[in-house]
Amino acid sequence: MLVQSVYTLTNQQNGNLSFKVFEFDNNSYFDHIQRNNYFTLIIITAGEGLAKVDLCEYPFKENTLFAFYPYQPFMLESKGTLRGVSIQFHHDFFCIYRHHKEIASNGILFNNVYQQPFIWLQESSKNTLLNFVQEITGELKTESLRRDEVIVSYLKIFLVLATRIKLEQQHIEETGAAGGKQLLMVQNLRNAIEENFRVKHSPSDYADLLNIDTKSLARIAKNHFNKTLSDLISERIIIEAKRELYLTNKTVKEIAYELGYDDEFYFSRFFKGKTDISPQFYRDTVGFNRGATG
Repeated sequence: MLVQSVYTLTNQQNGNLSFKVFEFDNNSYFDHIQRNNYFTLIIITAGEGLAKVDLCEYPFKENTLFAFYPYQPFMLESKGTLRGVSIQFHHDFFCIYRHHKEIASNGILFNNVYQQPFIWLQESSKNTLLNFVQEITGELKTESLRRDEVIVSYLKIFLVLATRIKLEQQHIEETGAAGGKQLLMVQNLRNAIEENFRVKHSPSDYADLLNIDTKSLARIAKNHFNKTLSDLISERIIIEAKRELYLTNKTVKEIAYELGYDDEFYFSRFFKGKTDISPQFYRDTVGFNRGATG
């Protein structure tokens, strides 16, 4: 896939992007902050640099697969030539939330506040994923019967394979991590946030739950996740808010209340402070299917 090309599907109802595949041979596309209202997958086939994602920085090199969810801020600073291929798709084309049981990528590949937003690819894995990109590109070049369904099928397989790789890498990292006591605390922190993020919003809440002082817990969070404890809690709340905004017809006030916020306007300011957009704008731009079930 060396010939530079762009293939796009648009939503016929509103003219917005549904699905896009493109190759790049420089960094002009990603050298500034991206806040896209669709999922973005990027395979780096040549080059290296620094990825700035949310409030964190990660060095990267060739054979890296990035996975970014809607409105996640990111940019790639390259040290030279950067080559690769990107897939971008909107919720309305393929809803990660709704197909969670089929592909299990939500919470692993995407929307995972506990893991870095990329995986390293072995040469064989990279070639396998690029083959699926080629199959998708082939479909995009045609007007064949039920083309979109075929593309979704290839996309599902791509996401399943990438999710498997990430799960394997997580297992290796955790198995090889030094300090069993600290690793246990990290796992306990994850569990505590998952169980309590709707009602407990402050770092001290989790320090009390885990019987550890706040500074020590914050240090563990920073060392292991490269994020502050407050960011871990906030990002988990935002992920749930986005899911509710997309999948349900609950009002913003109802969603705020379910996430532990009595003041709808305070919650809206919190949401906008973390995403740069209001809850209603997220619902309107990412897509909202009334009456749909997950």
